[in-house]
Amino acid sequence: NATFTLPVYLIEKYRGYAAEKHIPSISAGVREALVKYSYKIEEEILHKKMKEAAKDPLFMEDLEECMNDFEIIDNELNKGDDKW
Repeated sequence: NATFTLPVYLIEKYRGYAAEKHIPSISAGVREALVKYSYKIEEEILHKKMKEAAKDPLFMEDLEECMNDFEIIDNELNKGDDKW
């Protein structure tokens, strides 16, 4: 567990959300917000790493080989009926 200091307006907002049953509790709302924010940061980190990797000729060559390896399968799947 950890304790954080949050602005009063934000606590009041979440208290209202909990009272109106939009969230199970203030803690649950804060936890969900932190999880979503964490995913956003992870996506930004991955995006930055992919931009860097795109500058690496060996990475791009390997990526192209992988794409070529799966091209036949991809084409077969794209021809099929999209219904499962």
